[in-house]
Amino acid sequence: MATLGAEPILEPDLPIVDPHHHLWDRRSYATPQAPVHPFLTAIEDAQRYLLDELMADTRGGGHNVVATVFVECRAFYKAGGPEAYQGIGETEFVNGVAAMGASGLYGDWRPCAGIVSRADLMLGDGVKPVLEAHVAAGGGRFRGIRNSASYDADPDVLGPLNRLGPGLYLSDDFRKGFAHLAPLGLSFDAWLLEPQLPELIDLARAFPDQTIVLDHVGTPLGSGVYAGRLPERFGIWRDNIRELAKSAKVNVKLGGLAMCFCNFPSFLAKPRAPSTQLADEWRPYIETCIEAFGAERCMFESNFPVDMGTCDYATLWNAFKRIAAGASAEEKTALFSGTAKRVYGLQL
Repeated sequence: MATLGAEPILEPDLPIVDPHHHLWDRRSYATPQAPVHPFLTAIEDAQRYLLDELMADTRGGGHNVVATVFVECRAFYKAGGPEAYQGIGETEFVNGVAAMGASGLYGDWRPCAGIVSRADLMLGDGVKPVLEAHVAAGGGRFRGIRNSASYDADPDVLGPLNRLGPGLYLSDDFRKGFAHLAPLGLSFDAWLLEPQLPELIDLARAFPDQTIVLDHVGTPLGSGVYAGRLPERFGIWRDNIRELAKSAKVNVKLGGLAMCFCNFPSFLAKPRAPSTQLADEWRPYIETCIEAFGAERCMFESNFPVDMGTCDYATLWNAFKRIAAGASAEEKTALFSGTAKRVYGLQL
C-alpha cells in the first residue's frame, strides 16, 4: 500500500474515473449578508477549485485517477446575451481545461474527459438549439446535462441551494425539453432529495429509452426537519431505490454522502473521521444501490470539492475501496471506472 498523508492508500494501482466533480471560482459566493449554513461552511476552504486544485487531489492524492467528468455548478456563465445561452460559457470553460489536460503537459490523465452542463429544460421545445450550442462548444466532450430538482418545504434543508419549487420533473414543459435529450445522444443527471425519488421514478418510466444518472444515491436527509431521522427514513429510501432500479436505463452515482444534507456524524468532525468510519456510515446506502442496480450501473463519485467538508480526496476513495473490498475484479472495474466510461461514452 502506498502512503500519502494520514492514511495508507488502498489499492493504489486501481484505475479510477471520477465521474462527478466541479470546477469553480466562488470567492464572492458567500456575502456578509448571507445566512450561515453548513453548506457554506463545508466549502469555505474551496472557494477556488480549478485545474491546480483538481490536480492536487486527483494526481497528488495517491489514487490512480485516470480521467474525470465535470458536472455543472453554474461556473463561468456568460455575462451577457440571451439568458438561455449564458450556460454555454461553462461548457466553453471546462472544454478549455480538458484541452489543457489532453495536451499531456500535466501528466497521463484526462481531466474533464466528459462534460455535463446545464440547459433549462423548462424551455420545452425551445431548449433544442441550446443543447446543440452546448454540443458545438464541447469539443467532442459534451455528454449531457443536469437539471437539479432539489426542493424541500423546509428552507433550512438546502439553505443557499433552496432555489426551486416542487415538482420540476413532473412538469409538462420540463418533459417537452427532456424529450430532446435522447435524439441528441445526451444523458441526464438528476439531483433531487430522498423524499422526491418518486418523481424521478415517474420520469424514468415515462422515458424508458433515456439514459439517466441519479446523483448522490438520491441524497438521504439528516438535516433541518430531518435531523436524526436517517434510520427512520432508510426503509423509504431503500424501497424507492429498488423501484427506480427497475428502469433499465437508470444508473446511480455512489457518493455525495459526505454532504451537509445527509449530516452523518463525520460531517465537519474534528478530528476528521478516518476512512473506516466513513465506510461504516455510508455502507448501507452504497451496498443497497449495488444490490439493486448491479455494479454495471453503479459508479463511485467524489463530488469534490463539496464533499471536502467531511474528508479529503484520498480518504474518500479509501472509504469506497473499503466498502468494495469484497467485490470481484470485474465488479471493481465497473464501480471505479467501467460504468462511468460506458455511461458518458469516454474514449480513454
